[in-house]
Amino acid sequence: MNALSTPIAPHELNKARSNFLRGTLAESLADELTGALAPGDDQIGKFHGFYQQDDRDLRADRRDRLLEPEYSFMLRARLPGGVCTPAQWLTIDRIGRELAQGSVRLTTRQTFQYHGIPKGDLRGVIQGMHQVLLDSIGGCGDLNRNVMCNPNPDQSALHGEVYAWARRISEHLLPRTRAYHELWLDGECVAGGEESEPLYGETYLPRKFKTAVAVPPHNDVDVYANDLGFIAIADPADPARLLGFNVLAGGGMGTAHGDKSTFPRLSDDLGFVTPDQVLAVAAAVLTTQRDFGERGDRVHARLKYTVERMGKEAFRAEVERRAGVLFAPPHPVAFTDHGDRYGWTRGQDGRWHLTLFIENGRLRDLPGRTLLTGLRAIAEVHQGDFRITPNQNLIVAGVPARQKKRIEALARDHGLLADGLTPVRLGAMACVAFPTCPQAMAEAERYLPALLTRIEALAARHGLAGQEIVIRMTGCPNGCARPFLAEIGLVGKGPRTYNLLLGGDGSGTRLNKLYRDNIAEAEILDTLDGLFARYAAQRAAGERFGDFVVRAGIIRRVENAASDFHD
Repeated sequence: MNALSTPIAPHELNKARSNFLRGTLAESLADELTGALAPGDDQIGKFHGFYQQDDRDLRADRRDRLLEPEYSFMLRARLPGGVCTPAQWLTIDRIGRELAQGSVRLTTRQTFQYHGIPKGDLRGVIQGMHQVLLDSIGGCGDLNRNVMCNPNPDQSALHGEVYAWARRISEHLLPRTRAYHELWLDGECVAGGEESEPLYGETYLPRKFKTAVAVPPHNDVDVYANDLGFIAIADPADPARLLGFNVLAGGGMGTAHGDKSTFPRLSDDLGFVTPDQVLAVAAAVLTTQRDFGERGDRVHARLKYTVERMGKEAFRAEVERRAGVLFAPPHPVAFTDHGDRYGWTRGQDGRWHLTLFIENGRLRDLPGRTLLTGLRAIAEVHQGDFRITPNQNLIVAGVPARQKKRIEALARDHGLLADGLTPVRLGAMACVAFPTCPQAMAEAERYLPALLTRIEALAARHGLAGQEIVIRMTGCPNGCARPFLAEIGLVGKGPRTYNLLLGGDGSGTRLNKLYRDNIAEAEILDTLDGLFARYAAQRAAGERFGDFVVRAGIIRRVENAASDFHD
């Protein structure tokens, strides 16, 4: 039904020939002569939750020694809303220690992933997860990814209900192929041609598809950055009662350096729906993208470009037709922040939640900070659950009052508490980048902590040590850490150089804008030094840094990503 006349991309042919995501993965996994998958299977593997990667720190040396790259795999789980049980966490921990180089990484999409998995251990990782009812279906690939949700569902009856809807959306948008169970869980093979994908078809979606559910006033999921978003609307007369959702479509962060036809985009508000309409609308948005999305040029294949091309009104009409609903006018909403709230908070049911700062989401044991060991010790006694936040942190949730001191002591003993850290560091986020991400142009996770130390010193010099400023860094413009929504965004341009973007609003509802192109650390710090001086001297009471740079005319407010992000 795709109306575009452009040639079909090779990826589309590969998906069509994959026999509903089987490909020749079984043969690739059995081939012991290489650490890699066969060409084409590396793409199909993404639908099963893993990316083929190699260690870029070693790439040149291995090439010089006529060796193949040091191949390994990154595997990402599906974990709607970021919630898992202590028993599941113990398995997550064990797999990370035994099969993933002693590390677990919490992601910006509220799940966990492993790095450095040898090809021969992929089945062991997936089967280990399956034993505690976890999977990696749709962790990657051209389909709906992990569904995000505000990570505090026990704070009110409303949060609990909204989290349940996030899980339902995730299940509803899963692919139906049996390939995952056949390949990894020793399921019975199915002859070709006997399956169908009622939502996805044989070529699935043109590109990845991201969904988030937000509960105002907290926008920790960055709901406007997603292909599909739901904003929970509470009954004004009874805040614990869910009236329904405002539905958003067409957001996305990725862009390409130097290509003005690409841009980050905030989603459009399609209107309000009642809870009983949610699944039909979610499927309608997805299938509209399936049928109208670009399949000739993957650079322009995300839903944001489909909405731009069709126009909001035509897109909404198509979704209404497919879902059999009519959107009501959206309800007014207001967001106050998109960060986490650290330390202890008390839930409506009297239980306690402890939010732990995990720098860049990386969990490993280091001298003086045995993070994995500490969380394992907590999981062995914890009676609630764990919740990964969209900012790569972790909540020990549902702690009975009688266990509060014990949990805090374990966290403190293992260096898990954020004592003495500045708001700048607590609000920062980075993607993985080098050495494993093949898209990385510059460092991010390994570099941001040191750069933050220097930025913190600048802030302190200007009397801003206690000021919240959201800083996000990525190694490339794909935007995995959502840098285009930060008050200060740093996007990798080349080795040790970054684009500096300014002007996010601190609540994830406004894009920032390019301020300096392709600059190294010295110029980044010199630029921020001057900006911090102006901010300290000229800011209004309570004014955030991102709002100040817009008001002061330092950068122009981005009203429409398609027309003015690049100008």
